[in-house]
Amino acid sequence: MNTIKRIDPRRPFVITAEGLKRITLGEIGSADSSAANWAAHGHAAAAAKPRRTLSDPKHTLLVAAHSDRGSLDDHARQAIAAAALLADAHTEVALLVFGELKDDAAALGVDKVIELAEFDRRTFAPESELQALQACMAALSPKHLFVPDNATGDGDLGRRYAALADASVATHVVELDARHVGAYVQAKRAFATRALPDVILLALNAVDAKLPFVGAGEPLSADFIRPAGGATQTYRDLGLEELDAAQVALEEADFIVSAGNGVADIGAFERLAGTFGAAIAASRVAVDNGHFTRDKQVGATGKTVEASVYIAFGISGAVQHLQGIKDCRHVIAVNLDGSAPIAKRANLTVVGDAQATIAALIDEVQAARAARGQQPAQSAREPEGVAA
Repeated sequence: MNTIKRIDPRRPFVITAEGLKRITLGEIGSADSSAANWAAHGHAAAAAKPRRTLSDPKHTLLVAAHSDRGSLDDHARQAIAAAALLADAHTEVALLVFGELKDDAAALGVDKVIELAEFDRRTFAPESELQALQACMAALSPKHLFVPDNATGDGDLGRRYAALADASVATHVVELDARHVGAYVQAKRAFATRALPDVILLALNAVDAKLPFVGAGEPLSADFIRPAGGATQTYRDLGLEELDAAQVALEEADFIVSAGNGVADIGAFERLAGTFGAAIAASRVAVDNGHFTRDKQVGATGKTVEASVYIAFGISGAVQHLQGIKDCRHVIAVNLDGSAPIAKRANLTVVGDAQATIAALIDEVQAARAARGQQPAQSAREPEGVAA
């Protein structure tokens, strides 16, 4: 039985009120941020949450984020916590909200909050938002701007501002303290640090949003940063464009089904991929046998993938293949051998025949869709790279 505790590779660091924690090994991170250092800034844990100490504030840290129906998501709350944890007794934390805010700003650690109710995540107005952010930066002159690095507007806004202002910027930040930020580079094969830039785009779950203190929560009028004249460029939402999962590069795919030597019916496997809407991958043996093209190979000599879900059919799990899926979040293995090496990496192992499991999955998905009144997915893709 495997007794090794599996660590989520997507959360290697977390910044807390006690300092930077490197949770991969349960050690203190590379930043020399001890609990005593945080306590010196009024960040020590307490039973009751007092207001963070502010004495003659001379500096500002600004957080910019979009709300959704009046609330901030966890990512935005973490960006606020990052700024609050780095703020000293002479530094205020300001929040610029694009959209209505119903949350308690003080409880989030905010000292001053500026609400732009005419914007939210469902409104695409990048030029107007950029003008508002630029005006806010000019008015408050913050030392640093903190933005959640996401795909729902915040990350795009942060990058637009950095480009417009020719500001220094760090993206996908997973580690920070009062002196530096850190992020993965080279497809997570290396880790880089630098001094705190002007704009910090924070990765999800890098910071613990629970703070031992509260902020002042003082509301500020937004009139001074609203775009002048009211003339804004309008956009028409054309909706989402569906893309065949087979056209997505494996390095970018979030859902992957992978075939090994144990998959004999390639056509059925590809029908399953189409039913799931998943990208297709293969082991080196399956590629060498001519069933798939070389660009589908996963492993040390192929592609390294970071899918949220990776289902391996008939793959024993050689060391090289396991190297290629080490950053996948959830691995499901379907194999006749329950003791195959891939079972040690898998979060779930199905001991059974690959062909029978593939057929059963297709039937189950189509039955579930029929019960919901959905159209069944198009059945077949043409087999790729089949040997003549």
